Amino acid sequence: MRIFKNRWFQKWAAKEGLSDEALRAAVKEMEDGLIGAELGGHVVKKRVALPGRGKRGGTRTLVIYQQANKAFFVYGFAKNERTNISTKQLKALRLLATQLLGYTSPTLAKATKAGELIEVNKDD
Repeated sequence: MRIFKNRWFQKWAAKEGLSDEALRAAVKEMEDGLIGAELGGHVVKKRVALPGRGKRGGTRTLVIYQQANKAFFVYGFAKNERTNISTKQLKALRLLATQLLGYTSPTLAKATKAGELIEVNKDD
C-alpha cells in the first residue's frame, strides 16, 4: 500500500500537527474495514486523531482510497469548521480519484519529484 498526500494537505497537516504516523494508522484502519463514510468513486471521509485529542477532537480527512493499492490524502478540516462538502466538490473529488488512481509508478515518481504529491514513508 502506497500512501500520498497532496501539497495543500501537507501544509494543512503540518499546521494541525497531524503526523505521517497518524496518516499511516488511518490507512491501516481503512484496510481493516474501518472507514468513516464512503462517498463513492473511491472517495472516503476518515477521522484522524490528533496528538492528545483523540478522534473525537481530531480532524476529518478526505481520502482517495483503493484497498491494497493506494491512498491519497487530499483535503482535511476540523470538525467544528464544516460538516461536509458540497455535491460540486464531491464530483470534482471523484474525477480527481479517477486520475490519481490511474497513475502509474513513473507518473507517481514524476508527481513526487515535482512536489505535487508527497509520499508518506513507512518509517518517518
